[in-house]
Amino acid sequence: MTQRLTQEQLSQIVTEVESLQVRREAELDQQQVREILQELNLPPELLDEALIQLNRRQALEVQQRRNRWIASGVVALLIILSASTIFFIRQQNSALSRVSAQQDRIALVQNTDGDLKTISRQTNPEVFYHVTLKDAPLGKKLALSCNWIDPSGQIVKQNKYQTREINTSVWDTQCRYTINPAATVGNWQVQMFLEGRQISDETFEVK
Repeated sequence: MTQRLTQEQLSQIVTEVESLQVRREAELDQQQVREILQELNLPPELLDEALIQLNRRQALEVQQRRNRWIASGVVALLIILSASTIFFIRQQNSALSRVSAQQDRIALVQNTDGDLKTISRQTNPEVFYHVTLKDAPLGKKLALSCNWIDPSGQIVKQNKYQTREINTSVWDTQCRYTINPAATVGNWQVQMFLEGRQISDETFEVK
């Protein structure tokens, strides 16, 4: 079946044929090139080697352009990854900065509901520092730490731990320290930190 063409297709074909004709007329065969070389007093026997070098140079230029495109793509990808990482870190830091202590208290094992202010060292008690966090980031694990400080200001114990995955914005956590009978009497302090930022503290007296 003979293919029928529209007027627009015909115009496009005419334009393409004219372009091919101009290109063909502009091209020279090897014999014409050799004659031109002779007229320029250049050795025509070097034509084949010159063509090889020309093809190599053109192939090299194509490869260099391809390499530049690849390098540009890699740089663009690195920029996107860096921007995404910075955005993620900022989002994470923003979420952590909103976490604070809603309430805190000192308690013993046998008195978990109390809020002790005075503790006897003679009973070798294990002291718990209970803290309720608010605005905890869901789906995250928090890196917490506690400093237990004696009356002289010396840190006698450090707790460092990671919570379970947070599943509620109000989150209860705790750290502990056993006060031995030789502990210094006086006012003690316990501090809780989130990622190095202090979020709560409490004082109690050891007798």
